[in-house]
Amino acid sequence: MKKTINEQYFEGERPLFKEHDAAITDTTFGEGESPLKEARDIDLTDVVFKWKYPLWYAKNVKVEDSIFETMSRSGIWYTDNIEIKNSALQAPKLFRRASQIKLENVHFADAEETMWSCKDINLKNVQVNGNYFGMNSENIYADNINVVGNYVFDGAKNVEVHNSTFVSKDAFWNCENVTIYDSKISGEYLAWNTKNITLVNCTIESDQGLCYIDNLKMVNCKALRTDLAFEYCSNIDAEITTNVMSIKNPISGTIKVASVNNIIFDDPEIDPDKTNIETKKLAAK
Repeated sequence: MKKTINEQYFEGERPLFKEHDAAITDTTFGEGESPLKEARDIDLTDVVFKWKYPLWYAKNVKVEDSIFETMSRSGIWYTDNIEIKNSALQAPKLFRRASQIKLENVHFADAEETMWSCKDINLKNVQVNGNYFGMNSENIYADNINVVGNYVFDGAKNVEVHNSTFVSKDAFWNCENVTIYDSKISGEYLAWNTKNITLVNCTIESDQGLCYIDNLKMVNCKALRTDLAFEYCSNIDAEITTNVMSIKNPISGTIKVASVNNIIFDDPEIDPDKTNIETKKLAAK
């Protein structure tokens, strides 16, 4: 049976260091670093964290209806098996080198440098505001996440996304094995230098998006106001139901598009015959 800690206020460094098998409710952790460092098997409900490094090297943590205030920065590093629900995450750099992360109904108000080098991540109904969210993380499943911030998931691996929205320059750069379903992506230079990316029933809007990709698949996608697409992409299998402003120097594959304003092959090292572009309307080539 877990020990109960209720309606308490803690401050100073490491007040509950190595705490274990505890249910903590209606409690505030004030100024003082690392209040729950090395904690194990902890349930936190209606808790407020006001200061730095609250959950480092922790294991088996459940958080609900809680607040991580601005100065609880760098809050959850090297932690394994943490679940956070219905909570406000105001601080930057919250997750780093953590694993088995489950988040549901949470809001990242300042997600700068957040979720870096983490693995085994499940996100549901998550709001993110900040740059470089999810960099170099892997094994990510996301459903209904909304990101406003550039460079999202840079360098990520094994990513599956459903029903989400990204307003993000340079989203999904340097990735491997990404599948995105029923989502909207708006921002320049989408998915450069990525290997194995599939978009299904997605709407994108991107200046020079979808370039330098190996193994790109698009199924029933819209590409609104998208120009200079597919440059130096190989193994393309794309089905686009809207107009594409321009296609430039694809290396190989098949592109089926409702219409295209301009097809550009101006690199003498690219063989246009290796790319099959099927369109009902072509303004220029």
